[in-house]
Amino acid sequence: MEKEFLTLIQKEFPVTKRPFAALAKTLGSSEEEVLDLYARLKEEKIIRQTSAIFDTKSLGYRSSLVAFKTDDIEQAAQIINRHPGVSHNYERDNPYNLWFTIAVAPDSKLGLEKTVALLAEETGAEEYIILPTKKMFKISVQLDLKGDRAKKEKRKKMAKEPMTLEPIHYEMIKGLQKDIPAVKEPFAPIVDTLAIDYETLAFEVERMKKAGLMRRFASILYHRKAGFTANAMVVWKVPEARAEEIGETVAAYSAVSHCYLRPVYPNWPYPLFSMVHGKSKEEVEKIVSEMAEEIGVSDYSYLYSTREFKKVRINYFSDEFSKWEKCYN
Repeated sequence: MEKEFLTLIQKEFPVTKRPFAALAKTLGSSEEEVLDLYARLKEEKIIRQTSAIFDTKSLGYRSSLVAFKTDDIEQAAQIINRHPGVSHNYERDNPYNLWFTIAVAPDSKLGLEKTVALLAEETGAEEYIILPTKKMFKISVQLDLKGDRAKKEKRKKMAKEPMTLEPIHYEMIKGLQKDIPAVKEPFAPIVDTLAIDYETLAFEVERMKKAGLMRRFASILYHRKAGFTANAMVVWKVPEARAEEIGETVAAYSAVSHCYLRPVYPNWPYPLFSMVHGKSKEEVEKIVSEMAEEIGVSDYSYLYSTREFKKVRINYFSDEFSKWEKCYN
C-alpha cells in the first residue's frame, strides 16, 4: 500500500475536509491507517512536503535558472540561499559548479538581472550565466515507484481559463503553500481564517488549476530516501530547427521530471535541459542513452548534483522579498 499511497499523493492530494479518509477509500484502507502511514513517511523523510505547487510565472514572478562559477562554494551557497526567491541550489560536477533557481516578486525594484548581478558580486563569482525558460515542455516531479522509468507518457495540453485574483485568493495562496500536517482536517485553519466552507475552497483551488496559477496540490518526496539515488541534469546540444520536436520527445519519458528550452551563449551551447531520475547512475545513463538514440543527438552532457544546499517551496506574496531588497538599497 505504501507505494500506491505515494504514487497517489504525488499526483494529487485531495483538497477536502477529510483528505486522509478520501485517500483511505481509494486504497481500501482506514483513515487512521493512512494517517499513521503519512506521519511515518514524513518522520522517515520520504515525504518532503505536501502543499500547493504554484506556477511562478503565472503569479507574476520572474524566475530563472542561474549557474555560477565560484571557488568558495560553501560561502557562495550561504549568500545565495538568503534570497527568499531561491528554491533550489545545488553543487554540480561542471566548471559552472553552483546551480540555483531564483524568482523575484512582481513588485521587485531590482528585477531579476540586477538581483543576480548583486549576488555574483557578493559571492565573488568568476563567471555566471542566466538561463531563463524559453519554452517549458514538462514540469512534474512524480517519481515512478512501480513502473518502467524508460516508458513513455501521454501528456495532455489544457487550455487555460483566465482568472482574476481577488484579495481572498492571495490569502488562500498563503495558506495553501504551507505543508500539510498529519491531522484529520488539515485545511481547517484556512477555511476558519477565511470564513469559507470546504466546497468554496475546493472550487477556488480548481479555478486556480484551470487558470494555470496552480499546477496541482500534491506531495513531493525526498528522491534519495524514496530509492531514486541518482538524478542528473542532462543538457543537450540540439539544432534550433528541431529543438521543440526533440523537447517533446524527451519530456515524454516518465523518468524525466523537468524539460525546458533555454538560451545559449558562446560559453554554453546546450539549449535543452532535462532532469532524469533513476535508482542508480547506471539506470540514468541507460535511459539517457535510449533517448539519445531516439532523438539522434550525440552531443550531450551530464550535470550530476553532488550536494544539495537548498530545496524549498517559495513563500509567495510574503514581505521577505522586499526586506531582502532593502538591504541592497
